Amino acid sequence: MSRARHSRALHVWLSVVAVVMLAWTLFPVYYMLLLSFTPTNDLFKPGLYVEHPTIRNYVYTMGQDNPFVRYFWQQIGNSLVIAVWAMVVVAAIAALGSFAMARINFRFRRWVSGLTLFTYVIPSSFLSIPFFRMMADYDLIDSKLAVVLAMVTFASPYALWVLSDCARSLPPEIEEAGAIDGAGILATFFHLYLPLIRPPLIAIGTYAFLYAWNEYLYALLLLTGEPRITLPVAMGNFLTTDNAPWNLLMAVSTVYSIPPVVLYYVFKRYLVSGLVSGAVSGS
Repeated sequence: MSRARHSRALHVWLSVVAVVMLAWTLFPVYYMLLLSFTPTNDLFKPGLYVEHPTIRNYVYTMGQDNPFVRYFWQQIGNSLVIAVWAMVVVAAIAALGSFAMARINFRFRRWVSGLTLFTYVIPSSFLSIPFFRMMADYDLIDSKLAVVLAMVTFASPYALWVLSDCARSLPPEIEEAGAIDGAGILATFFHLYLPLIRPPLIAIGTYAFLYAWNEYLYALLLLTGEPRITLPVAMGNFLTTDNAPWNLLMAVSTVYSIPPVVLYYVFKRYLVSGLVSGAVSGS
């Protein structure tokens, strides 16, 4: 009886902790939504609800009817282009690299596999100036390609590491079956290997997309001019004035957060199974 009571008490405490953590996590999101529906006159009134909610901030954002959002659609388009290209390139590098490191015998394979995470030893902010100089030497400043290259540089090692562990967990009979059927390395890769790593590959692609979608530092360094910058940089420009329109900024932030949420729910099944398979194979 005491054991059941102890188990019930533990369950209650864990539930309380979970609710507190959930509230702590969701409160900033709630406050962002709250401010996005708040009129300018009521912006600094205390309270946890809006007395006179308005969608005017969203109308201004969508219609680009405010100097702060006059390039809103161009900037969100820039973010989308960079994120999609980073996702595609990182997924391709991780798929090809993991297949080579896990399924093909070549010299220094273990060294290459171990050094994939070496870039994370140095914080990405420390490499910003060298990367800027390198992009300037190749005349890539103010080019989306420069930001894509930066995102690929910092997202690929983790992606390669995760997929390599998944690849090592696959049975070697796959290559043997392909060889019996006369399949070469490329045929084995495209027809046997890729279908088996689809869940972790989608998880890695989503990770790369979100990594590039939320990037601020390198987009700030490598892009100039309001029509060419990404939306996170544009949102940072809201804070350069003494009279920042916080309600408009929160409306822009809310709209900008929609694509990642949609992406998560579309690929939720693959994200969970992909990350779990990577964790199990890497353990």
